[in-house]
Amino acid sequence: MPHTPLLTLTWTDPVSGRRGHLVVDRLVRGVSSGGLRMRAGCTLDEVAGLALGMSMKEALHYRPGARYIPLGGAKGGIDCDPRSPEAYGVLVRYLQAMRPYVESFWTTGEDLGLTQDVVDKAMAEAGLVSSVQAVYPLLDDETAARQRLTDAFAVRVDGIGLDELVGGCGVAESALTALDRARVPYEGTRVAVQGLGTMGGATARFLARAGLKVVAVADVRGTIANPDGLDVEALLAARDAFGAVDRAALRPADRALPSDAWLSSDAEILVPAAVSYAIDEHNQQQIRARWIVEAANMPVLPEAEQLLAARGITVLPDVVVNSGTNAWWWWTLFGDIGPDADEAFAYTRGALRELVDTILERAAANGCTPRAAAHALAAERLTEIARHHGQYR
Repeated sequence: MPHTPLLTLTWTDPVSGRRGHLVVDRLVRGVSSGGLRMRAGCTLDEVAGLALGMSMKEALHYRPGARYIPLGGAKGGIDCDPRSPEAYGVLVRYLQAMRPYVESFWTTGEDLGLTQDVVDKAMAEAGLVSSVQAVYPLLDDETAARQRLTDAFAVRVDGIGLDELVGGCGVAESALTALDRARVPYEGTRVAVQGLGTMGGATARFLARAGLKVVAVADVRGTIANPDGLDVEALLAARDAFGAVDRAALRPADRALPSDAWLSSDAEILVPAAVSYAIDEHNQQQIRARWIVEAANMPVLPEAEQLLAARGITVLPDVVVNSGTNAWWWWTLFGDIGPDADEAFAYTRGALRELVDTILERAAANGCTPRAAAHALAAERLTEIARHHGQYR
């Protein structure tokens, strides 16, 4: 029987004609969680798939006894290029239209094409208190919780906000867990990353600092490659607000290649950290890596994943790999961790390592893909959450 979300709606901007979508997959204790993305071509089906994924991401972090009880899953999406001059106005009007849902049961935040500071600014213009205000009634001490999250967002590590780093920390730890299980040393293991925005950039930084060699990165202008390893810190410093690297920062040995060249990189690990549907049944033939670590949402199409699995290539699924940022918000707000970088990284690493190890163990035991194992685990935890805390469908 096809899965049916709780709420699906499409909005049309009265000024530009642009369309926006909201899908609430389910509510837990009356609240859902899921970011807001903005990209040209964003569709309702895409948003629905992401909302379902959020229900699973939330459930996978269920720990009986923890203060954070996972919420339901949701997602928002706007069909507009975030670089367009009209984009910000569209965003504000979308949030004005969605205000009753944000106030009542949809907690949201940054996603593809939008940063949290832009979301927060637009929220204020739309008359909203916060992008997560719907969860406030569930907090034991709202004032202390809000201050804790504010303090956490003020934490900077090497000049970068903690909120921009925790997701990449989780992605990197997922990749390192796979290497550890396969007894592959970190030093010299090669990585190619598609997308050098918040998630891709932080992932590249953590993997490089762990000793891996980042040999290719792709942005909207193409792929930058160097078989001897790229200077990740220099490339990150040369990014614009959308993750595009200034080519003036390249070294003589760095090569500028076509946009899809990252796929065929001579690397053990590929990290798609940009758009959905990046790897399909056709271009998957170019891939030579052993692992694909899904930092983006839905970057590998199902047909491609089947073909990759047949070739012995393991896909670590998005519902696990990129769940760190969302979970960090709630760990902090509910008080499982404090506004401290070391504590946040340690908690994130421990949670992601445990999850990845569990799904890889299940996949090996059951002869299935890690995604199938993750979905099965999420279904079990959703049932457990509903039993103890209820749900509204």
